[in-house]
Order: sequence, then C-alpha cells, then structure tokens
Amino acid sequence: MKQCLLSVLLLLSVFNANAERLKDIASIQGVRSNQLIGYGLVVGLDGTGDQTNQTPFTTQSFNSMLKNLGITIPEGTTFQLKNVAAVALHAELPPFAKPGQKIDITASSIANAKSLRGGTLLMAPLRGIDGNVYAVAQGNLIVGGFGAEGADGSKITVNVPSVGRIPDGATVEKAVPTQFGGDKEIVFNLHSPDFTTAKRVADSINRLLGPGVAAPSDAASIAVQAPANPAHRVDFLSLLENVEVVPAEAAAKVIINSRTGTIVVGKHVRVAPVAVTHGSLTVTIRENSDVSQPRAFGDGQTVVVPDSEVTIEEESGQMFNFAPGPTLDDIVRAVNEVGAAPGDLMAILEALKQAGALKAEIVVI
Repeated sequence: MKQCLLSVLLLLSVFNANAERLKDIASIQGVRSNQLIGYGLVVGLDGTGDQTNQTPFTTQSFNSMLKNLGITIPEGTTFQLKNVAAVALHAELPPFAKPGQKIDITASSIANAKSLRGGTLLMAPLRGIDGNVYAVAQGNLIVGGFGAEGADGSKITVNVPSVGRIPDGATVEKAVPTQFGGDKEIVFNLHSPDFTTAKRVADSINRLLGPGVAAPSDAASIAVQAPANPAHRVDFLSLLENVEVVPAEAAAKVIINSRTGTIVVGKHVRVAPVAVTHGSLTVTIRENSDVSQPRAFGDGQTVVVPDSEVTIEEESGQMFNFAPGPTLDDIVRAVNEVGAAPGDLMAILEALKQAGALKAEIVVI
C-alpha cells in the first residue's frame, strides 16, 4: 500500500511548466452555488432615504414591521421616513454551506433613496428559487459610493451610493441538498470546452488510476468512475483535483473592443500572402472673417464678409506585404512600421477577414 501511495505522489510531483491543475480548469458537475434574493428595510440614514410620498411600499413595509413588533399605528397616519429605504437583497449560497455559517450580501435601493451610507439593514429572510428561506440577513452596510448636494441643486456623486455590502451579513439557516454521494460516476466539466483538453484530462487520470477509469463524454465533460461512499469520495477527489493537465491551445482569435479600441491578437493567428495599403485623407476647414468698409463719405455700410479656407491633405499610402503564414510578431511589426492607429488596425483586420486572408475568428465585444 505504501509503495502504491509513493508511486502516486511521484506521478503528481512531475512538473510541467505548461500544466495546470484539474481544479483550475474544470468544475465538478452538481457542485454549484445557489442564488438567494430578499427584501428588507435599511434604517438610520441621514435624511437620504426614500421619499415615502412617492414610494407607498416603503411605508407599508414599515407599518408591517411595527405590527410584528407589537406596535399599532392609528389608521390614516402618514409618515415622512427620510431615514428609511426599501432595498432588494441578493447573495450567493456556496456549495456545501451549512447552517450557522456566514455569507456576504448586497443591498440595492429599489426606490428613490439618495444614499445608503450609514444605514443598518433590519432582519430580512433570503429565499431561493423554490421559495424556501435559506438565510437571514442583518447588519451595517458598507457603501463605497459618496454623494453631496448643494442648496442650489448642484450635486456630485462618486461611484454608486445607493448600493452597499454587508460582509458576513447573513447566517445560513438551511443547507441545500446535494448529490455528492451515491452516483457511480463523477463528471468534470471544463471551463473552456475543448476536445483536445477533454482527451488529455481523461488520459492523465487513466495514467494515474488505470485504464478505463475516465472517459470524455464530449468537449466539455469527462466522466470518472468513483467510489459511492462519501468519505472515500472526498479522498478520491482530493487526489484528482491535483492532477496536472496541459490544456490545448486556444483557437486562433482576434478580439476587438469597439468602445476602447483595444485589440487582442491570439498566438495562432495567421495571414495568407497579401499586400495591404494604408493611408488617410484629412480635410481641414478654416473660417476667417474679413471686414468690408465703404469709402470715406460714401453711402455704404461696414459689413463682415466670411472667408472660408478649405485644404485637403492626403498622406502617402504605405503598402506592406505579409509573407505566407506570418506569426503574431510579424503582424505587430508590420502594422507598427506604417504607424497604424488602433482604429486603423481594426479596419485592416476586418478587410483581411473579408478577403479571406485572415485565418482567425474576429470577436467584437
């Protein structure tokens, strides 16, 4: 048994500069977080709460809370609760979270509160999509935004003051059932589906545990035979998640951010033999004014006569040639030599794609 464990450790200790752990490139099917949502009231605001005459649900929620605390409000009573705000709550319940553990929550104003800074969230339930309460939230908000307003209506806002977070602001009350034990197989789902990577993952596991233990189902999933006992399965997964795999290199892509002009060219981008010319036309219009005056003792009037000057400058179009199958370095060097700006480069890449010379996928975000 010791010799077997020693062999496994030796296999895991083999270092590959391009290898990644299985836990970093894949997740276990069924082991996932769950979203929670709730509604609550934030109190203690410094006059930046909801304008309750425009948000009746804030007043209704406040009245319901007081009734639950045994306080009866006479009918017809109106409130101006400038220090209260209605908020929507959301959180993410991690897998295997147990009752009594803490999770972070986010509170967002759903009415017209100007800021949640300095506010305290009163106890509010957080529900899952099935309607059950899985956590209870309460605590002081941390708001990253800031706002200030003058008496003349001028104001300044930094970030978003109507959203806040409460670290460890909710206590888990109910665990989510999982299917961690009992199945004959464990399925690993790749974060970036790729047939080559899926095959390499299965091969790495089979080299470690024996042939036939792992088999790829498709480009994203690898099924692994696993013990049914949950205790044994924990040891088994602890071993598998540290298996090192060399992921396949990504497909050739050019990613263009049209808003910022950022362009990312992948390693395997290639261009067929092609000649490209780059140039631009600049039109400049200058508006001048001339004064026309009549002769002395004349009957005319002094007038201002517009004088427009239009000039056209055309840069000399520069042509550069791509040899067969240039690399990423060749593309960058050629574009820099002609002084193409990011916007010009975007146009060049689009033209190459339309001409069928660019051997890559263009993704615009």
